[in-house]
Parts: sequence; C-alpha cells; structure tokens
Amino acid sequence: MELEEYYGEALPTLRKAEQTLWNIVNACPAQESVGGVQPVIYCKSRIKKPDSMMRKLASRGLPTDAGTALREMHDAVGMRVVCSFVDDVYEVSRWLQTRDDYEVLEVKDYVSYPKPNGYRSLHLILRFTGGRMKGLQAEIQLRTIAIDFWAALEHQMKYKQAIDGSYEKIVREELKRCADEIASVDISMQTIRDLLREEEGR
Repeated sequence: MELEEYYGEALPTLRKAEQTLWNIVNACPAQESVGGVQPVIYCKSRIKKPDSMMRKLASRGLPTDAGTALREMHDAVGMRVVCSFVDDVYEVSRWLQTRDDYEVLEVKDYVSYPKPNGYRSLHLILRFTGGRMKGLQAEIQLRTIAIDFWAALEHQMKYKQAIDGSYEKIVREELKRCADEIASVDISMQTIRDLLREEEGR
C-alpha cells in the first residue's frame, strides 16, 4: 500500500511535519568539535510505511486505519539524528527541547539506560503546537555514529529472520556483546576529545 492510499488527506501535513523537523535540525548551532568535527554528522527522516504502521497497530490490538495511527502512535513522522560523540547527543537534545515549534511529551534515554539487547539511543516524543500540524506527534532519535552502525545491522538481521531457533540465543548474545563493545569505543573517543579540548584550553 502506498503512502497516499493509507494516509490520504493527512499526507501533506505529515510531509510538512517531516520538512519542519529537517529545518529545525539544520538550524542547530554548528559548534565545531575538536578537529572540526560537527556535532551532527547526518540526518535521515521518513513517514512510516503503511505496512509497518498497520503491523504495529495490530500488535497493540488497535484498528489499523490511518486515523487511529495518527491519534495513537507518535512515530508516523520520524527523524534520526546521528552525532559524532555521546556528549553531542545530549547537547543537541537539550537544544531541541528549547524550541517552541512543539512540546516535548517524553524523553526516552536509552543511552544512559540501554535496552536489554544493547540498543542505545535517545528519543524525543514531540507534539506540534501550531498551524495545520497542531496536535500531530513525531519522534526524533539521536545516537552516535558508532551505535547507528550497530543498530542498522541489528535491524537488518532482526527483520530478515535469517536464523532459526537453535541459533537465536547465540546471535542475541553476540549482538549484545557487540553493542557493549561499541559503547565502550564511544566512551574512549569521548575521553580522547575531552583531553584534546583540555589541551587546547591551556
């Protein structure tokens, strides 16, 4: 099913919200990190595909129509913001929470408190407060480039369902181990940057 068929008259509003998020993130102060590394490396946005949205609604025992999706779900519009360092994730998040284009309904900090599978990301659940987007919810996810690499591969393997039950436990354990190792690298890279900043400040 195509976006137009599922979301109907609401699609232009969803596209407007997606573009608004792009504009907001692009307005984030471009304070350079040590060595000229920008806090935000890249962004990716999407309007949730109908099949994916309907599966999510069905899993929660809800009707699968677009009206229910826009009322009950917060991620019809989503953006991923990939940052250089862990500190940048929090710095950009704090800045995003100062905006008056929307209200922040919830902050989910899976960076400091990872999910059991090792997933680390910071989620902002937003609700637009003005114009034709008023009341529409959206989600911004912020993570480091290292964790984004892990999450992309984990997502592919998870949804391809390429393993049978006999290997599932091993694969989950290995993915968790990889996530922990990548998080350790993030901490090491953050430490190196902090040391360089301290040296520059002398």
